[in-house]
Amino acid sequence: MGHTIRRYSIAYKQAIVADVESGRYTVLEIARLHQIGFPLVYKWIKRFGGPDTQTRIVRIEMPEERKRLKELERDKQALEKALAQAQVKIMTLEATLEVLEERTGQRVKKKTDTPSSPESDNGVGN
Repeated sequence: MGHTIRRYSIAYKQAIVADVESGRYTVLEIARLHQIGFPLVYKWIKRFGGPDTQTRIVRIEMPEERKRLKELERDKQALEKALAQAQVKIMTLEATLEVLEERTGQRVKKKTDTPSSPESDNGVGN
């Protein structure tokens, strides 16, 4: 059996939104009544609803909070810049090690937190 694709007219969508805005039905009730998903009803409300149905976010803050937020943002930017510089330095050091290994023909051991086994230790870099 084939899949059915439903296409709703603008007038139908507006009627659904009007029923919700009037308070006659909740979003869940109207969705069940018309056998449509409630996320679709919310999408229609967002698109066709009046300004009273739109969700508004109002942030109320103290003046000190705004100042602190700006300070934290400056600190974050400084840390991001320092991190970027450290990453460039690491890449430069790794590239230098690769060139050194190519020119000397020897493996240059990088210091790590894990102890090395005696078989892999060639005596370079200790």
